[in-house]
This record gives sequence, C-alpha cells and structure tokens, in this order.
Amino acid sequence: MRKRGRGRPGSRLALDPRLSALDSSLDSDAAIELKKRTLTSLYNKRPTWLDLAHQKLDAAVFAAYGWETGISDDELLARLLELNLKRAGEQQ
Repeated sequence: MRKRGRGRPGSRLALDPRLSALDSSLDSDAAIELKKRTLTSLYNKRPTWLDLAHQKLDAAVFAAYGWETGISDDELLARLLELNLKRAGEQQ
C-alpha cells in the first residue's frame, strides 16, 4: 500500500489549499537552497575535509605511479604526457 505523503493526490496537503500553498513555498525555498549547492561553490569555500581528501587522493595516485610526492605541477604534467604518448604508441 502506498504511503500518503506530501502533495500526493489524496494527501492532507493536496486537500487543503492553505497547506498546498505552504508546501509549494517550502519546495521553492528548497529549490533556491539547492541552486547554491554546486561544485563551484564547494571548491570556492574549500572546506578542510575536501582539502584533506584531495591530499589523500594525490598521495595515493603518486604511490600508484611510483612517484615521490611534492613534485612540481610542471614535472607532473611532463610525466603524465610521457606516459600518455608511450601508451598511445603501444596502441598503434
């Protein structure tokens, strides 16, 4: 049996226009709040837990490739390009 819930036909909210209007208002408020929750917003705030997660991920990737941590971005990109070119050549 289906539960009677918010805004569904036959629910208390659907039957009472005042409650239905309140429900729409709450949904609208929730939609506005959800629009603020984007990856861009999250990365702009850069909470500590996110920064720590990236540090752990970086360390795991470096370990997987057998690279020392702390290499420069230029060195990292050069190594990745070298690997990419090598693997592309192997596929031909």
